[in-house]
Amino acid sequence: MKVSIDTQARTLVVEGEGGGTLPLYGTEAFEVLSDLWVKVGWNQKYPYTFSWMGRPVIQLPEDMVRMQEVLYRVQPDVVVETGVAHGGSLVFYASLMKAMGRGRVVGVDIEIRPHNRAAIEAHALSGMITLVEGDSAGAETVERVRSLIRPGETVLVILDSNHTAAHVTRELDAYHGLVTPGSYIVATDGVMRMVHDVPRGQPGWDTDNPAHAAEAWAGAHPEFVLEQPAWPFNESELRANVTHWPSAWLRRT
Repeated sequence: MKVSIDTQARTLVVEGEGGGTLPLYGTEAFEVLSDLWVKVGWNQKYPYTFSWMGRPVIQLPEDMVRMQEVLYRVQPDVVVETGVAHGGSLVFYASLMKAMGRGRVVGVDIEIRPHNRAAIEAHALSGMITLVEGDSAGAETVERVRSLIRPGETVLVILDSNHTAAHVTRELDAYHGLVTPGSYIVATDGVMRMVHDVPRGQPGWDTDNPAHAAEAWAGAHPEFVLEQPAWPFNESELRANVTHWPSAWLRRT
């Protein structure tokens, strides 16, 4: 695909299959430019430039805001996240729960590095965070997570650990039973299939990615619907997220 922008003519020209000339200041042009921006930004490690309340948080800010919208609507008692890294996402979710006056966060990782554990446990919100170390899809680990959830609690699960399609499928199989009706299990970082052809990407990512896993898994689990959560506020003509999480949101019906 070749994209040409003419700011004087106010046009964006896409050459290639399905291409054409678009109004530069229109919704379709915005979507084309957003997809390119996501790819270039991912390659330049744009998400590696943010922190939340003192901890690095390796997420696209729009995805964080969209998650905030969902958490406020669902009002979960427990957020389970696989993949801890520096702990910034755990702190982000805990801060939202604190603001809502409810809930707690469980972080799961096969290896929680000592300096990250120390920083998370020293954080002002550490009392709302429980760390579980082990294979996120392993039976023993999943049972430990299950034991931290009380009967009747609302649970939302976020998968952000090993992003191979096989591992994400294992996690979907392992954790979907914890998700309460109306809540979600979220298979993050399907952006991999969008960036398989950029310098930092890998060719196999075009199919070996969380989005592919979520789409295939949803087809075999009719109790879950794969859909972008509705935006609670929108005074624009836009309809699609600018995201690193395509085909991520699985809502339990």
